[in-house]
Amino acid sequence: MLDELVTRIENAVNTFTDDYEIILVNDCSPDDSWNKIKNTCKKDTKVRGINLSRNFGQHNAIQAGISQGKGEWTIVMDCDLQDRPEEIPRLYHKAQEGYDTVFAEIIVRNDTFMKRLTSRAFNHLLAYLTDTPVRRKTNNFGIYHRSVIDAVVSMGDYIKYFPMAVRWVGFRIGHVPVHKDARAEGTSGYTWSKLIKFALNNIMAYSNKPLKIAMQFGFTIVLISILIALFYLLRYISGGIAVSGFTTIVLSMWILGGIIISLIGIVGIYLGRVFDQTKKRPPFVIAETAGYSE
Repeated sequence: MLDELVTRIENAVNTFTDDYEIILVNDCSPDDSWNKIKNTCKKDTKVRGINLSRNFGQHNAIQAGISQGKGEWTIVMDCDLQDRPEEIPRLYHKAQEGYDTVFAEIIVRNDTFMKRLTSRAFNHLLAYLTDTPVRRKTNNFGIYHRSVIDAVVSMGDYIKYFPMAVRWVGFRIGHVPVHKDARAEGTSGYTWSKLIKFALNNIMAYSNKPLKIAMQFGFTIVLISILIALFYLLRYISGGIAVSGFTTIVLSMWILGGIIISLIGIVGIYLGRVFDQTKKRPPFVIAETAGYSE
């Protein structure tokens, strides 16, 4: 898809400027993408290539690309041609109205029902847990001013989620309605396990609300336990209990034990994120570049 991608991007951008660069980031793709990128860089002086040392994930790869860009404006988009390059001029002209960020807002998407459903569920859950309005029809595709890019790059978060980082830094945000095409070739690298891990990482990275919910839940269980204890105490005093119930004891032990383990697990996940953050490892490692003169 790379030849078609580059051609369509250049045709779109050339309608309003000839001063640009195209940065292709290879996140350790298992196919022959990097050799294809190097050949493209040799043929086209506008194209740059970045090859990461291993697979760091989509949003870390985005971080690698935007950290190397030099333009006043930066377009971020996927390479599978689901994001239409022909929408770039519309994004740029919308930005000229006084916006620092313009997201492409998808009005029609050619995804499966299950993918649309899980995407909507994730966005609603993330919005609830982070107390941040998340528009489910936007993703990475958009145009961003240098001030926005510099602010996002400067963020030291270990877990990267580009759209959330853009919204967190603020600035003036606009939206342009677009159509999203079906994937041109291949399949997505996001498996169910990766999607679940991605969702959990971002919820934990951008919110401490699960800890607050866990605390509230714990207090609720304590209150219920006190009420149950008072109920059985009154029954015992009035002679309503002849034989202690084995079933009640066993069920209480299992339920409370499961609750305690779950709450400890939530705290443990946050401690693990703190541990990862304190190591201050880079979010990506560039193994090789192409198309750069220096």
